[in-house]
Amino acid sequence: MEDTAAPQPSDINNPDGNDSRVPGAEEHPAGRSISTYARPALIAGAVIAVVCIGLLIVIFALDSFNAAAYSVTGKSVNDATEEARDIRELYSGVRAGGITGLVISGVVAVAAAVVLYLNRGSAAGRAEDDGDDYDLDDLRGE
Repeated sequence: MEDTAAPQPSDINNPDGNDSRVPGAEEHPAGRSISTYARPALIAGAVIAVVCIGLLIVIFALDSFNAAAYSVTGKSVNDATEEARDIRELYSGVRAGGITGLVISGVVAVAAAVVLYLNRGSAAGRAEDDGDDYDLDDLRGE
């Protein structure tokens, strides 16, 4: 490693040089807490739930259209015929998958929201944060 005049990361985190701890160890705990993953899980759960709701709406519209088109000929989708049963079961797999995805994503979103709510005041601030706020005039140097 080259010797430069610029301060090294270990010099910045440990200016007096007598501490043998790993630099930045107090800033980053060894394990991540569950609240670290709660916000992305909430976003993903909400997005997947919205997509599943849209999918179910489209499936409902297609089912209605197929039933209307089939009944134009005077037949009913509630008949006991093989053709009517095929029309009724046409989108059953997609419907079951959409409902399953909606339930799972809803549970994930609710669980993430509960975790975020319970940990709302326990966010640890940085050690160098002194609580000062800066406005636009401070940033411009005025």
